[in-house]
Amino acid sequence: MRAHLPALVFLFPFLVAVMMPLIGLLNRGLCRPLALASLAGMTLTSLAAFLEALQGGPIHYAFSGWAPPVGIEWVVDGLSGLLGVVIGGIALGSVVFAGATTTQDLSKKVVPFYTLILLLVSALVGIVYAADLFNLFVFLEVGSLCSYALVGSSGGRGLVSAFRYLILGTIGASLYLLGVGYFYAATGTLNMADLADRLPALLHSKSVLTGLIFIVMGLAIKMALVPLHGWLPDAYTYAPDAISPLIAPLVTKVALYALVRIVFWVLGAGTVIGQIPVMIFLGWMGGLAAIVGAFLALSQQDLKRLFAYSGISHIGLIVLGISIGNRTGFAGGLFYLINDAVMQASLFFVAGAAFYRHGVRDLSDLFRLRGQMPWTVATLIVTALSMIGIPPTGGFFAKWYMVLGALEADNYLAVMVIVGATLLTLAYFVRVFERVFHEGGQPSDRPQLAEGPWAMRLSLGAFAATILALGLFSDRIIAVILQSALPHGL
Repeated sequence: MRAHLPALVFLFPFLVAVMMPLIGLLNRGLCRPLALASLAGMTLTSLAAFLEALQGGPIHYAFSGWAPPVGIEWVVDGLSGLLGVVIGGIALGSVVFAGATTTQDLSKKVVPFYTLILLLVSALVGIVYAADLFNLFVFLEVGSLCSYALVGSSGGRGLVSAFRYLILGTIGASLYLLGVGYFYAATGTLNMADLADRLPALLHSKSVLTGLIFIVMGLAIKMALVPLHGWLPDAYTYAPDAISPLIAPLVTKVALYALVRIVFWVLGAGTVIGQIPVMIFLGWMGGLAAIVGAFLALSQQDLKRLFAYSGISHIGLIVLGISIGNRTGFAGGLFYLINDAVMQASLFFVAGAAFYRHGVRDLSDLFRLRGQMPWTVATLIVTALSMIGIPPTGGFFAKWYMVLGALEADNYLAVMVIVGATLLTLAYFVRVFERVFHEGGQPSDRPQLAEGPWAMRLSLGAFAATILALGLFSDRIIAVILQSALPHGL
């Protein structure tokens, strides 16, 4: 049973996605319960796989009995297992939240909506479990195609932003695949473990270096790393409110995971820190993204666009933490990735709930939440505290470890960037709360319309509690990351 856990994690959403069109023809009312059940099963199974990997070592699953490197292999280790749990939990919470907004935005598209959601989640699982570069590409593209369709499902400006997303995403995928081709030409294999054995002797090869450049560029587009972030703000702003809380926290994070896996596990930590200046490049790019994203967020008036630029900034912080080049900074970056996934989902829950009840899109309309939506405002406060980095939230401890890692490496510029991005984050959230509590007209006098349905409140409360729990249990989580989710040689 242990050996089959990776396949079970994938099959829970995938099989229901395949059956969803037929289910929709028979009874559309079953689509949502079955989607929730499949995601709940996936989340529990991914948690079981993660715990098994921690206790008994990595789980290797060879498809059809063909052993790698000839056959296709999935691996659940400390890092991929942890990301699998994050994907399952956020997907489940997002679909719980999406019930009312789906009825409002996508009432005639319920069946394709849940089909695409489950296919997207299946693809994300495939990305984090894949142990060869080509299958990673296949799942990356399946997930991207689902994301394009979901972003454009609302029509209008959503279609335009989805088309732009498609064009840039295709460029990113093409660059990645071209890089994989160079790696294959130099080594004759696509299996990550096999590549890790062969690449150290080929670092002088122009094919290897060229392939690495193409892979980094392609994945940088997929994860919206400044200045390759052009597709993200419109995609997240004009996507339906039922979609944004799912794609915002996960799509860029799995692309970042893929980059980390290739750079640190395939090339090797010692190689990218001591022989190839990949970490220097990523550090500069991450620092630039952290500052530029926060500056752009500071000038936004649309609430979802502000949150989108905030996500760009925090992707930069994660990249910066991981690129510091020591265990402390790497653990802080990974921990911040987990926190940011939860925080991004929470922010777009807030945006969706505010629009659903009071039509809030612009910052100038946030006064309508005053005294009317305590669950929503409380979740916004908790999430903002974590993104700013105030204890006892998870965001504080993640930034703390990144700062400690930078100090250990005598990288004072990284410390300045983290502090500067934090101050800018504080500045744009001060703007948000000024409009919630001090500026604008009078709040609505209709308390019966105050909060959204119970599913919205459940998602808001659960994710706010998770943000606090990540802070309260940060020592244990960091210990797990240090013990089982770090690359060899770091």
